[in-house]
Amino acid sequence: MDFYIKNMVCDRCKMVVRQTFEDLGLSPDSVELGEVKLSLEPEPAQVNKIAEKLQSYGFELLDDKKNQIVEKIKNAVRELVHQHPDSLKKITSSVFIAEKVGKDYKYLSGLFSESEGTTIEQFLIEQKIERVKELLAYDELNLSQIADQLYYSSVQHLSTQFKKVTGLTPSSFKENRDKKRKTIDSI
Repeated sequence: MDFYIKNMVCDRCKMVVRQTFEDLGLSPDSVELGEVKLSLEPEPAQVNKIAEKLQSYGFELLDDKKNQIVEKIKNAVRELVHQHPDSLKKITSSVFIAEKVGKDYKYLSGLFSESEGTTIEQFLIEQKIERVKELLAYDELNLSQIADQLYYSSVQHLSTQFKKVTGLTPSSFKENRDKKRKTIDSI
């Protein structure tokens, strides 16, 4: 049986979800971002406990097929930006997402827009800007290196997009001591 879970965005999330299932006496075959596979089907009471426990950690069981696909799209975008930014140079984001989700990109794009009220492209931009904020906060790379790492055509392109999304220039953001960043799952 497969469970689809909203708000799983990192390896720590996978550890928490795995532990949640194990605490309830269920041994997952695999735990990936947004998905848990079990070989045995749990009792309805166990499913309710899983949902309750996951919710206490900020996760949500998804039972609707469309919501499951939307969550897969989000996880693919997060993976592309935060774990495999080098893929941005090799293939288009639409090809990456379609391959990860296993569906036609045109269908995915329409479903995502209908469900989220924004486009996959805008979601990708927001994820890239959050990654830029993270890299600026680390203060290990200059803006040119960050633009190159996230496959922006130029520093100017990155700066323009950054200002459009945040209302600040990258240098203003860097000077701001608060460095207000959003959690990945809140985007």
